[in-house]
Amino acid sequence: MKFVAQVQLLPASAPDADALAATLRACNRAANWVSAVAHTRDLKRRNELQRAVYHDTKSAFGLAAQPAVRVIKKVVDAYATLSANIRAGNLGPEGSSRRRRAESKPVRFREDAAQPYDDRILTWNLDARTVSVWTVAGRIKGIPFVCSPGTLGLLARRKGESDLVMRDGMFFLIATIDVPEPAAYEPRGWLGVDLGIVNIATTSDGRIMSGRKINRYRERHRDLRAKLQKKRSKSATRALKRLRRREARHSAQHNHIIAKKIVHTAERTSRGVALEDLGGIRQRVTAKKDQRSKLHSWAFAQLGAFVEYKARRAGVPVLFVDPRNTSRQCSECRHTHRTNRVSQARFACRSCGVVLHADHNGSRNIRRRADAVWKRGAVNRPRTAAR
Repeated sequence: MKFVAQVQLLPASAPDADALAATLRACNRAANWVSAVAHTRDLKRRNELQRAVYHDTKSAFGLAAQPAVRVIKKVVDAYATLSANIRAGNLGPEGSSRRRRAESKPVRFREDAAQPYDDRILTWNLDARTVSVWTVAGRIKGIPFVCSPGTLGLLARRKGESDLVMRDGMFFLIATIDVPEPAAYEPRGWLGVDLGIVNIATTSDGRIMSGRKINRYRERHRDLRAKLQKKRSKSATRALKRLRRREARHSAQHNHIIAKKIVHTAERTSRGVALEDLGGIRQRVTAKKDQRSKLHSWAFAQLGAFVEYKARRAGVPVLFVDPRNTSRQCSECRHTHRTNRVSQARFACRSCGVVLHADHNGSRNIRRRADAVWKRGAVNRPRTAAR
């Protein structure tokens, strides 16, 4: 299975940092020019496009041979991704109009967009924690990098390309790591997990992981965004970008912690993890106006992906079940009715009279459905496809 490792570069001097920034600008300007040629002349295959633009890309933008090849490959990959999204219909509700717009103009790259490096133009020294990087000002050797001990251990398995990224004036290298995936064990049962907004995750063991803290954090950021948007200044725009990334990092960290707890509990008790298959829920579910921001900022897909990859890494089986009526069905007598859900937090069965926390009831239904699917033999092994 593949992981993404990120390290931060610490250029020793301002000229080194300027050289890295100038390299990104040159590569992305070259990519925009190559993209325009590819769109105008309909050259979307790598060999054809490289024959047409290789020498001009080197001479016009001051690139060496291998960086020019990487730029051309980046453009080809961008068009391949666009074509795949068009075929799959992944262009949102206005798919037809967005498709026409996408096909009518070339793919564009920001001047600070990531640039891929291969082993010919980027060398890692893990013992010294330094890298040697090609730039438009020449090769810079011995640039220190910092990362966690776990990431350093993963980098020993690094293969293929690494991406040079600049964010907020800082430089990062993002590498893809290929780690052997252990075989999933035979579960002795299932840990049902109900995902929600008020309570981010509730397990069938009765453990509730509240979303109160993260929701308050998002509300503060939403109010601050509204104030900054009214200013309409360049400094406010920069602050909005910083806030957006900060909120995304905070949410991801929170989801990592919850996913780790869920997987650790399942592994410790030799159970599998059962989740609801919530694909397309935003299109199916309607919400009141004051609840829409909470619904659309709900990072359930990210949390599900974190649980899935952490479980696969630990050899814990994962099963996705049908989410229909998990909140309306009684986990004791299986009576299903919308009035069973008295409130957001309270479930009271109209048939047998059992009273439970609503999310705990839902997680028990998820566990029971996972048991039924497993016993029938319709086993859904840990999925590798991204949702």
